[in-house]
Amino acid sequence: MTAVAWSAIGLLAAALFGSFFYLATRIDGLNDSLSARIDGMSVSLSARIDGLDHSLNARIDRLDDSLSGRIDALSSRLDTHLDRHQPKRRAR
Repeated sequence: MTAVAWSAIGLLAAALFGSFFYLATRIDGLNDSLSARIDGMSVSLSARIDGLDHSLNARIDRLDDSLSGRIDALSSRLDTHLDRHQPKRRAR
């Protein structure tokens, strides 16, 4: 009876080892295909990010030009307004 029990334990151990080996090869196969997909996405994602970088830089430059002009206009108006409120000096 003990020989039958040990035979069953050995058979289960061999089946379990085989299942682990099969699972490991499946995981390795999925790893390879997933690595290839990630590498492919990396290239396309880099291109998209570069495109957005150029677009964003252009928008920021346009806003900078627009705001610089508005600030310069406000600065001259403020200077004119302040000149009207300065006390006039009397000649001695």
